[in-house]
Amino acid sequence: MRLVLASNNAKKLAELRALFATLPIELVTQGSLGIAEAEEPHATFVENALAKARHAARASGGAAIADDSGLCVDALGGAPGVVSAHYASVELPAGDREAQRRAQDAANNSLLLERLRGSADRRAAFVSTLVALRHADDPQPLIAFGRWPGVILEQPRGQGGFGYDPLMFIPALRRSVAELGADEKNALSHRALAAREMLASMRTHWPT
Repeated sequence: MRLVLASNNAKKLAELRALFATLPIELVTQGSLGIAEAEEPHATFVENALAKARHAARASGGAAIADDSGLCVDALGGAPGVVSAHYASVELPAGDREAQRRAQDAANNSLLLERLRGSADRRAAFVSTLVALRHADDPQPLIAFGRWPGVILEQPRGQGGFGYDPLMFIPALRRSVAELGADEKNALSHRALAAREMLASMRTHWPT
């Protein structure tokens, strides 16, 4: 079974491929099929994930899955939330997509640190919502959630991961997310929690 991922993020694809390795599916990005990214106009993760999954399913003519995820910081009222990926306004460099993503990540992290300067409350959580559809008009979307709490560091730590990983410190592990190995992150992350819930739903409701 082919499942189209409504994202062109190579690192997100790698994470989800590892997490869904036990299912008999071929996970491909919408970009590899020439499908443009969907609009994400909604205020919640679940609404945006559903919109992205429907767009990818309709354009591909088959099953699709979308992840809408981000960082929610208590002291900022849940921001950056659904705009986590584009929190900061920045002029992106010309070049490949990954170079642009790295530039955006750096700007987002700088803005987050600026807005938390002087705040004693640095509690936050990575949040992931996965939505899967058998087809664009599927009336029974599968929805799964994951939440990974931590605290925001005052400066980045670690070289791994992407996005806000260098700033997100997990007290129980005494490391930032960017200091975790890929296997460890895939076992513990918000996306891992959502993926495990999604796997159980797929096995129950999508028999192959």
